[in-house]
Amino acid sequence: MAEFATIARPYAEALFKSCRDDLAGTQGWLDGLALAGSHDELLQFAANPKARENQVFDLVSSVLGTALPTRAANFLRTVIDNDRLAVLPEVARQFRALASGVGGTTDAVVYTPFPLSAGDLANLLRSLERRFGRKLQLTQQADPSLIGGVRVVAGDEVLDTSVKARLEQMKSALTA
Repeated sequence: MAEFATIARPYAEALFKSCRDDLAGTQGWLDGLALAGSHDELLQFAANPKARENQVFDLVSSVLGTALPTRAANFLRTVIDNDRLAVLPEVARQFRALASGVGGTTDAVVYTPFPLSAGDLANLLRSLERRFGRKLQLTQQADPSLIGGVRVVAGDEVLDTSVKARLEQMKSALTA
């Protein structure tokens, strides 16, 4: 959702600037907060006008199971104070993208009609890194509707060599 991305951007950038000394640790607790912020029941509780901010904070903290570092607690309080609990998953996604940029890597998702073996995935990774011109952190997801080929989403770039995409191109060419 574009609105969530717009709302989440300043939070992700501010967190990134303040936590550059511990990006991996920050990503760890931020992922936990994002998971908590993705639960509808928690969001409904936080939206209840009778729920106080400290109650919401205590609930989120208890769901995580571990004590939050001071930065994390301050960040969570800011998010709760501004009624932005629902954007935590997007904040985590944008923070991950910023942190990956520092390391020179980009998160990429490879959609295939069937799971690839480790060897095939390694060969594909080498080819994709040459194609995109940077290191990639691959995640594989199955999508049987592709029929064959692959669809790769790396940041804001998409490479679609699937049979499904080619059939769609042929269809639009024939109906034009």
